[in-house]
Amino acid sequence: MKKQPLLLPVILSVCMAAGGAMAKTELHLQRFFGACDAQYGTNTDVDKAEGECGIMTSLINQFSAEHPDIKVKVTTVEWPGYDQLTAQMASRTPPDLVTMHNSVISDYQSRRLILPIDDLMKQAGVALDDFTDTAARGIVKEGQVYGLPIDTWTMLFHINLKLMKQAGLVSEDGQLMLPHTPEELLQQARQFKKATGKPYLVQILSNETSAYTRLFYTYMFEQDSDFFANPDKVSLQSDKARNIVNMLKQIYDEDLTTKNMDYPASVSGFTNGDGGILMNGNWLLGAFEVESHNPDSEIYNAYMAVPYPQLFQNDKLYVDGHSWVMPNKKRDKAKLAATAEFFKFMKENDYQWSRTGHLPSVKSVLTMPEFLKLPHRQSLLSVTTRGTGLPEGVKRQFAVQDILGEELAAAVTGVKPIDEALKEAERRINDMLANL
Repeated sequence: MKKQPLLLPVILSVCMAAGGAMAKTELHLQRFFGACDAQYGTNTDVDKAEGECGIMTSLINQFSAEHPDIKVKVTTVEWPGYDQLTAQMASRTPPDLVTMHNSVISDYQSRRLILPIDDLMKQAGVALDDFTDTAARGIVKEGQVYGLPIDTWTMLFHINLKLMKQAGLVSEDGQLMLPHTPEELLQQARQFKKATGKPYLVQILSNETSAYTRLFYTYMFEQDSDFFANPDKVSLQSDKARNIVNMLKQIYDEDLTTKNMDYPASVSGFTNGDGGILMNGNWLLGAFEVESHNPDSEIYNAYMAVPYPQLFQNDKLYVDGHSWVMPNKKRDKAKLAATAEFFKFMKENDYQWSRTGHLPSVKSVLTMPEFLKLPHRQSLLSVTTRGTGLPEGVKRQFAVQDILGEELAAAVTGVKPIDEALKEAERRINDMLANL
């Protein structure tokens, strides 16, 4: 009987602990960017992380550490993960938040499979005006915001300066000479090959359909081609399209590019000095910067990166981006509050993600001294204002990219005449879009 009063605090303590655990809100995040738990699975110091996977993993770890009331469950999917997401949606078990390309958002938004996040952004104290023009354009659909922008990405010229100097394409004052017209590009490529015995360009031409398409988009934009004036119907049979394919075919026919390289082969080929310029995305900036400090590397102290050079009348660039989107499912207030906290955290830590090589989505990062000190970033700042994607109403952009890339490759390699390839690309894309 004397011990009875002592039991009450113990019971209350147990009940409080159990109540605390029950109150913990779970947030299920699903993302791509790779898996690296062995190296970064417990790291919460984002400054010590490198690369897409390391920085994203560490950011989420830091968010968890700063929000002990939120249990974060992370599922990492093989890039890009949309088949898995679609299956989860069909079985009514989607995650709470998922990474998505801006070019894909319309596919899910148009079928109401993801939700607008305007109210949650307001709850998080995040405004659309906080983001760069390119980032904002990528996530607004029919006047509502459907994603929390993570970044903007584009394709770059990754340049071997040692070979460019050998080719006489670096001036006496150290300025790289870039082409300003298709004719200048061909002239420089021939000059490069004659001087070095190597191809000017290192391209991904095997098991890859997107590289040609992204280049094609940029140079169609530069010629003010409104090839998707109707988002449901592409128009590709034009002199502007032929200008680009003729240029690519001439580069291929004159052996001014590497051939038969897939993605990894082209990346290693560039670092091995197989050619002067690799055409690939800004996500490789960090890796090549590290390689450029390796005395044994062919790009030792000889690496720089710039956006695709302007060859036609305007300076538009094709860009895409990554965002966090919210699948359509029921949520309670606690989960919505946790999501708003996550949005706030990701916006406030946008600089850390910019270290991957992706361009910031948040305007204020563009003027941060830490960001401006990162290698090559100042030469890429304009991408955040002049970058543009396909019109927001264009659906199945990944499929469009694949079809167009296949037909462009057929034209460039001579499998099909250029006009036939453009006509077939137009027919296949429009047939697909007409049957959605």
